Formats: sequence, structure tokens, C-alpha cells
Amino acid sequence: MLQISNLTKSFGTLQVLNGIDLHIKKGEVVSIIGPSGTGKSTLLRCINYLEQPTSGTITIDGISISPETQSRKRLYEIRRKSSMIFQDHSLFENKTVLENITLPLISAYGYLKADAETKAMNILRTIGLADKYDQYPYALSGGQQQRAGIGRAIAIEPKVMLFDEPTSALDPSLINEVLELILSLAEKHMTMLIVTHEMGFASHVSDRIIFMDHGVILEDGTPDQIFTNPQCKETEDFIKSTIHRINY
Repeated sequence: MLQISNLTKSFGTLQVLNGIDLHIKKGEVVSIIGPSGTGKSTLLRCINYLEQPTSGTITIDGISISPETQSRKRLYEIRRKSSMIFQDHSLFENKTVLENITLPLISAYGYLKADAETKAMNILRTIGLADKYDQYPYALSGGQQQRAGIGRAIAIEPKVMLFDEPTSALDPSLINEVLELILSLAEKHMTMLIVTHEMGFASHVSDRIIFMDHGVILEDGTPDQIFTNPQCKETEDFIKSTIHRINY
């Protein structure tokens, strides 16, 4: 479903990603953990081509792109295959919840307004926001805003969902409602790549855990292996430093 081959990314002389190789199967949930500033979010942004990689190939559902093969058409094709959910939900503040979901369906995917609204309302019912359809983002809690952002991502029926620390900007009391929604997507076998600092959630929801440090993947294994029997010292030290966040 998602294949990353020898991906690198530099900002000037700063090497952020250094030869990333990763394969994620259809329906698999993979969480990326590791210290801050180690390239986790940059990796997601490169997959979605919000950041152009310096080198390497990304393939999603049979569509491949690299800096050498990049074109407007190829960018459009690869972005149709994935949705990215950001830390700050990135909703349009001047649009209602319903409009936030229907806008990409109408403008980018050619839906008629009535069809887009029907689909959006079905999604809002699924994520528990049907009664908020005519509200603007400022009237919602942080958790509700993030759920609306996830609803917008679901609407385009992506092959892969990319979550960039989806709960990091939320108050602790609002985190669980977002995590429960992501868990429900995992139970529906949505292919997901999740950058998170919620160790307990990562352990609970993931088929695999990836540990990154200094722009490389140091360890890739099952949650049980990563959290109870890590194979490298860097992973072990990181897990020990975050042990208080293992409960979910």
C-alpha cells in the first residue's frame, strides 16, 4: 500500500531524513515514536509531498513519485491517495463544520453540492458531530475541532491516513475522544501512519511501532517487542524516559 525507498530530506546543510525505507501493508496501523526533532513530522510531510524530498521514491497504491518524476499530474494523483491530519486541525475558520468537509469534495473531486452534503452529514454522524454541522470552528472544543478535521480527511476516501501528533495541541481532558475516533478507524482496517507521543495509545492501536532518531529508523517491531524488549539502546532509553505515558 505504502512503499518508501531511500528517502532523504535536507534543509540546506541540515540532513533531516537519511535513507528512510518503509513498507506499510493495506489495513496496517503503524505508529512512529522517537525524540522531538528527529524527522518524524518531516517524514509525513514528504509522503504527502507537502515537503519535496531531496531524493527517494514514494509509492502509494501503485502510484510512484520522486523528485525526478514529479509533475503536477503526479502530485495530484499521489495526494488523492492520502490525507494528512495536523496537530492544529487546520479547519477553515470562516466555514461551518459541514462546509469544511464539503469544500474539498466539491472543489477538488467534482461532487455536486447536494451529494457532498449528504456524504458529509453521514460522516458527521459517524464521528459524533451531526448536531454541530452548522457551527463554526471557534464554537467547538479542541477535541471536536480535531474530530472535524479527521472527518474532512475521511471524506476523500484516502488509501492512507497520515496523523501528525493529532492530540499534541489538545487539553488532556480532550485527548481520549480523538484517540477513540482513531481507534475506531483502525478497527475498520484503515491504513494509517501515526506520529504520536501517546505511548499507551501507540501500544494499543498499532500493528507495528517504528522508533526514529536522527533521521533514521533505528527499530521496527511489534508493540510488545518495542515496549518490552527493545533491540537497541536508543529505543530502550527513550521508552524508559516515557514510561509514565504507557497507560491508555
